[in-house]
Amino acid sequence: MSADRQVMIGPAHVIEPLSSRRRSGRSCSTLSDMSETSLSPRSLADDATLRDATPADVLGILDRIRDLAAYEKEPNAVRTTAEQLHAALFEADAPARAQVIEKHGDVIGIAIWFRSFSTWTGLTGIWLEDLFVVPEERGRGYGLALLVHLAQLAQQRGYARVEWTVLDWNEPSIQFYRSLGAVPMDEWTTQRLDAAAISRVAALSTIPSA
Repeated sequence: MSADRQVMIGPAHVIEPLSSRRRSGRSCSTLSDMSETSLSPRSLADDATLRDATPADVLGILDRIRDLAAYEKEPNAVRTTAEQLHAALFEADAPARAQVIEKHGDVIGIAIWFRSFSTWTGLTGIWLEDLFVVPEERGRGYGLALLVHLAQLAQQRGYARVEWTVLDWNEPSIQFYRSLGAVPMDEWTTQRLDAAAISRVAALSTIPSA
């Protein structure tokens, strides 16, 4: 697995991104209600629309998640089902939210995120899990539109951060994020317990002796 880099977003000059993965980072996610995230649809270039995702978008969103995994050289990594994704985005107490770029009835871009909390700032933030625009639709400002929406949301609500990770070989996306003013958190590395490791740790009855 390639190393990930965590970044924060700030203002600066803008270019257009390709894509990159967002994996869980230092802040803690919350399952608090996020029903206030309603977004009025926004018209974009070439008859595209930025809007909140709906249950009818689940299969299109899942296709884009798989496209992103393939771009990141992990085409078989996505195990999420349509039912799981629907529950994560739309059921009561759903942990995540999504915005999509729709064009001619197709989902061509996605931003999937959840709220985080920083013990250092005492404030909520946004953790951006996935951002992706299909290759043939890049260069039209769609990725930027998704990030602008999240930055405006964070600003309106007084959130401290918008954060995500990017694979260290994904130079086009890294350059795009730098153009926005995002800064790398190079001193931090993401740690993860997978399912097998969770089972091993959960089975420990006491803290091991030194």
